[in-house]
Formats: sequence, structure tokens, C-alpha cells
Amino acid sequence: MEKFTVHSGRAVAIDRPNIDTDQIIPKQFLKRIERTGYGEFLFWDWRFDSGGEVIADFVLNDPRFKKASILIAGKNFGCGSSREHAPWSLTDYGFRVVIAPSFADIFHNNSLKNGLLPVVLTDDEVAYLIKQADENLPYSLRIDLDEQTVRDAGGFRARFAIDPFRRYCMINGLDDIGLTLQHESSIADFERRRGLNSFSASS
Repeated sequence: MEKFTVHSGRAVAIDRPNIDTDQIIPKQFLKRIERTGYGEFLFWDWRFDSGGEVIADFVLNDPRFKKASILIAGKNFGCGSSREHAPWSLTDYGFRVVIAPSFADIFHNNSLKNGLLPVVLTDDEVAYLIKQADENLPYSLRIDLDEQTVRDAGGFRARFAIDPFRRYCMINGLDDIGLTLQHESSIADFERRRGLNSFSASS
């Protein structure tokens, strides 16, 4: 997992509440076995019509937001069915941060395990950021995970909370496999001793 300390990038807003995981990555694209390649299907039903043609007025189809890496959205982001494919598709598209007033618990946990930082701010703070992202192009933000702050160039500053263990994992780029591998020598020693014990028993 890529380490996360400070990220500065262009912001884009989708001002809708209750964006669920099937809207983030529709179920027909869940057949892949890899973690990569999902970005092209992100928000598919909002980006393309039934004939596969681009929906020009959807914000992610606006060339001005092509390089956006910070998504600002409404409350209860990531609700619906549990699927790691949702954060996979967001990160594969290029997002490192999602800012919202609240997140569905499973999506929130899946994001932290996959290098996508979910930032919870107040309703008023999110409303301000959405307004800025819509009206002041290009609009950029700086997210500092060490300080747990969100800032813009105009003086906006907000703090956010994060579980200390998950913060540690993101700063050090540790997913579940990485955490396990921190104990690689102990695991190898255990397996060696178990093998010797099994050999002794069979003898």
C-alpha cells in the first residue's frame, strides 16, 4: 500500500448524499480478480448513458477535473453493499482522499485498508469546500495526515479525526499483508519449530 503523509491535489465535488457502492462501481464490473483496472468503470452509470456515450454534464467528464485526486461528497458516502472494489475503483481512477460529512462504516474501513483516506468534516465545512470546488477553478487542497488537517490556499483549515492505528498504517503504507510481514521472522521461526516437532513425532 502506498504511504500517505501529505497529499496536495485538485478537488472535485459530487454534491449528492447517500452515494452507494453500486453507484461507485456497478455490480457488472466485479468479475475481475485483480485489484487494478477498476478506475475506468468508476461511476459508470453517471459517466455514460445506456449506449456507452459520455454524459457531458457529469462533473468527472469535465476536462477541468481530469486530474482531480480529492473527491468531496455528501453524507453517508459508500453506503450499500460491502465491496472492496469501491475503494479500489476510486484509487485506480486517481483519488487519494474522499471528504464527506459521514461514511458508511464498511466502506470507511475498506478505504483505510486500501490506501484511500476518508476524511470526515462537518456539514458546514463540506458545504464550503463543495462551493469552492464548483466556483473557484482550479481548486486545490492540502491534506496532512500527520497533523490531521485539511487546508486550502485561501485560509481554510479544518481538523479531522482518525483512529490512531489506522493513521499509523496509512503513514507507513501497511495493509493487512504488510502488518503480517512485520512479524515475518517470528512466523518463520514458528514454522521451523513446528516442522521440527512434526518430524520428531513422526519418527
